[in-house]
Amino acid sequence: MIIFIYIFTFLVAVAVIFYFLGYDYLFNGISKTYLRGKMSANIDDGKFFRSNIIHTSKPVLWDEHPDYNKKDLPKNIVDDLVHSNTASFLVIKDGKLLHEQYWNGYNKLSKTNSFSMAKAVTVMLLGKALEEGKIKNIDDNFSELYEEFKNKPFGRDLNLKNLAQMESGLDWDENYKNPFLPNAKAYYGRSLVKATFSRRFKEKPGERFEYQSGSTQLLGFAVKKAINQSLSSYLSEKFWIPMGMEQNAEWSVDESRMEKTYCCIHSNSRDFAKLGQLFLDDGKVNGEQVLNSEFIEQMRTPTEKSEEIYGMGLWINHDNPIKHYYFLGLQGQYIIMIPEYKMVIVRTGSYNDLPKTDRGRPDQVKFLVNETAKLFA
Repeated sequence: MIIFIYIFTFLVAVAVIFYFLGYDYLFNGISKTYLRGKMSANIDDGKFFRSNIIHTSKPVLWDEHPDYNKKDLPKNIVDDLVHSNTASFLVIKDGKLLHEQYWNGYNKLSKTNSFSMAKAVTVMLLGKALEEGKIKNIDDNFSELYEEFKNKPFGRDLNLKNLAQMESGLDWDENYKNPFLPNAKAYYGRSLVKATFSRRFKEKPGERFEYQSGSTQLLGFAVKKAINQSLSSYLSEKFWIPMGMEQNAEWSVDESRMEKTYCCIHSNSRDFAKLGQLFLDDGKVNGEQVLNSEFIEQMRTPTEKSEEIYGMGLWINHDNPIKHYYFLGLQGQYIIMIPEYKMVIVRTGSYNDLPKTDRGRPDQVKFLVNETAKLFA
């Protein structure tokens, strides 16, 4: 009996120490991963977090292509998708649903975690706020909205474009495996303000490209303050409803109901594909300009400091013979746009050891682009 008292006392002491050191979020992380048989964040964990609803009102189903699901995928594509633990694989051609396939119990109604694909959505909200004059200029300083940044070294130099282009200079280690680093605190913690506003700058903004979830979270704070409403309601009003999304989606939030803008929109693959189609159509839906075409072009134009691999929220590959750009999320969430073939590819799933040998761009994206184009071009 005494030994159990000692163990209990030790665990309480550890919990108290972790709390005072600011690592109490680890217990939340453990409860949502290891205690549920998972080793990390996963595409189905949306139901374990608070969320805001992204409403739709008049769902519009995809028109089916005349060749819808008439071709079986070749063995090399199937093997790749199965090996990478794929949940869904969709191909849109000429604005119509051409191929749709699901694995591991997922279906067209299944909602999965966008992970960092939400970064591009956050930039889209920035574009809409600029279009409506709620934000005057993309070069506006972040400290104009949050004065406390004026007291940080380099804080006065940070503008919204720096955040969108991943050139913030923030001291943020984009590590998904170390539970003591900022990504875990943002994902499992109670306060996104504490997770992000506490970070310092390691260099002057605008000097260097470095992909960081913290940058997009700060951008989300800026947009939310400028529009004076929740980002979920703004996304619903400006995109989800006009685009005729098939289902409501959920956006994970912290205890203050601030959206995790670097990740965590839980939606189905058909609706993810509509986001890709919006870019192929230069921001139009059924003739309506939902997002300014000039801003769309700015998002998909590679920046010099990223060595031509990143724009604003979007990854870009103009090195490949078949040029493409895409939304990218952890574990292989992709919305890929191929303008030459008027094609959108969506892949969701849990690819825990996703190889990235091409300057941060996943090998699988290039493979799917090249092989799918051969099959359906």
